[in-house]
Amino acid sequence: KMGALVNAEQRADVQEKVNILLAAGCEIRLGGQADLSAAGAFFPPTLLYCPQPDETPAVHATEAFGPVATLMPAQNQQHALQLACAGGGSLAGTLVTADPQIARQFIADAARTHGRIQILNEESAKESTGHGSPLPQLVHGGPGRAGGGEELGGLRAVKHYMQRTAVQGSPTMLAAISKQWVRGAKVEEDRIHPFRKYFEELQPGDSLLTPRRTMTEADIVNFACLSGDHFYAHMDKIAAAESIFGERVVHGYFVLSAAAGLFVDAGVGPVIANYGLENLRFIEPVKPGDTIQVRLTCKRKTLKKQRSAEEKPTGVVEWAVEVFNQHQTPVALYSILTLVARQHGDFVD
Repeated sequence: KMGALVNAEQRADVQEKVNILLAAGCEIRLGGQADLSAAGAFFPPTLLYCPQPDETPAVHATEAFGPVATLMPAQNQQHALQLACAGGGSLAGTLVTADPQIARQFIADAARTHGRIQILNEESAKESTGHGSPLPQLVHGGPGRAGGGEELGGLRAVKHYMQRTAVQGSPTMLAAISKQWVRGAKVEEDRIHPFRKYFEELQPGDSLLTPRRTMTEADIVNFACLSGDHFYAHMDKIAAAESIFGERVVHGYFVLSAAAGLFVDAGVGPVIANYGLENLRFIEPVKPGDTIQVRLTCKRKTLKKQRSAEEKPTGVVEWAVEVFNQHQTPVALYSILTLVARQHGDFVD
């Protein structure tokens, strides 16, 4: 059932817009006339048909803000795109297609005049609530006649009320201000392994420089047999010689494993688990005979809220990892995330 409009004035406005469309040459296929004698601001669901949309500018410029839609015939896909963009700005639109290529091309061309476009096919139709129902994390607003703005949600909205200031300085100064270690900032080393420190004791910049390890052909073969990764660049001497590397190279994942073997403290301690690796980049290949060393640095700390008295108080520590060779050239850069125990909880019943 169709609900009422907000008031009688709105109903009158919708009727006026429908009359404008009819006067411009549109034809009624369903509804079209409100019962002004009936109680409530009800307007019947209305479907109009515009036989000549290219010669009827009113159909693109007139918006009946109610349960009114107008069908317009399109000669082909390009013509349909032109009609969709003829309104001069739209909050939302829907493209119904089962062809991904049509969807890709349509979105690329129609995005300039739409704030949001829903692509409807047999997979999404069952859960669709219509293109007028945005999710809270999506932009809601459109260009041109749609208002030229947007409704904001979440942190994006809050940031418009905050002052943004650019800060310039040395890496060490920026690290102190942001409470986050940045590459190039000074590090702090002591005789206590960082993995032996509780969350409260760790500070951004706490660092460990590991012993060295020389990689061998035996390492490559053993890792290939263990992992099942027999990629030619690691195992085929002739093919590897003809590759961009010029010779066999060590598995990248073995470099990571060997690096972990260098920086991990094996004993029971505050570090509970490693549950993530981010922003991994292999910078240079490692070849048999190369010697690697690792710099592990506490980059950022994030307190985890203790949800019950029984839950172990913890925090997340992000570590910057730099693996470099005997020439002090970085061969791998990445971050790891660890769950680290806190000395004191903060649960309040």
